[in-house]
Amino acid sequence: MDAAGRVVIAGASGFVGSALVRAFRTDGYEVVTIGRGGPVSWGHPEKIAEAVDGADVLVNLAGRSVNCRYTDRNRNEILRSRVETTRALHDAVLRARHPPRVWMNASTATIYRHAMDRANTEATGELGTGFSVDVARAWEGAFFAGEMPGTRRVALRMAIVLGEGPATRLLATLARTGLGGPHLDGWGPTHARYRGIGEAPTGDGCPPHHDTRGRQRFSWIHIDDVVSAVRFIRDHDDISGVVNLASPHPSDDATLMATLRRIVGVPIGLPARRWMLESAMWALRTEPELVLKSRWVLPGVLADQGFVFRHPDLEDALRDALGAGASRPGR
Repeated sequence: MDAAGRVVIAGASGFVGSALVRAFRTDGYEVVTIGRGGPVSWGHPEKIAEAVDGADVLVNLAGRSVNCRYTDRNRNEILRSRVETTRALHDAVLRARHPPRVWMNASTATIYRHAMDRANTEATGELGTGFSVDVARAWEGAFFAGEMPGTRRVALRMAIVLGEGPATRLLATLARTGLGGPHLDGWGPTHARYRGIGEAPTGDGCPPHHDTRGRQRFSWIHIDDVVSAVRFIRDHDDISGVVNLASPHPSDDATLMATLRRIVGVPIGLPARRWMLESAMWALRTEPELVLKSRWVLPGVLADQGFVFRHPDLEDALRDALGAGASRPGR
């Protein structure tokens, strides 16, 4: 049987990329991957151009994981790995005689401000400041640069993805090790890890402290719905620009951790203040931003287009993420 078309996926070895590879192959597509090694790698622009030319769909998820400590070296690599790979693909699309009809590029819902007063949609959202926001701005800037009349471009502003990936494992670890109570922002040791980055760094360079009392919002999406949304965007030619990939039912930190404790069978979770999280997250080699920033994001574009979420509710999504294997082909 002839393939449905060719899909090029950059950053295919990661949690989301692996799920998309399975999904597109289930849909009958030929899948070509771009990565640090293999037949098509970032060090060979001619191979990238050959893969992109004639492809039906291009998906870029490449970038160093943010599940790490924000050392200067890691900060620079987080930015560089996103911007340079996006620019490489941008050049390949512009050179193509037959460019992809749609290019979906990963972005992040963390681009929005710390929000406790109202949700951020694509139409009404306000961008924030600081390191993570600067990375997202530069990433999207490289993606949307210039005219590209033959290719529909969509930036996927993903909330925290639940499934057998790093974010879910970290949250479950916090619940299992006694830090599964509400996470309380406040005083912490002075550091510069969250200072801005790039050509126009934003923020004042101070740790971002907010008195949320554990009620900072937690926007999320199940991996199955990421896959379904990518398929939906692929098939809807009227969707372009930025799209929020987030459940229509965001939670808050206290509810999230109480739900996790119930699922993993740990009845008690101690409240953890920022100064406690700094030590715990140092040991886990990640950053408190994951649980302290208030991410309140709604999927305005997907809702307007009639997209139906398979896992719209948090407890169902967490139970599936923590109890189901990752071997279901195509999801």
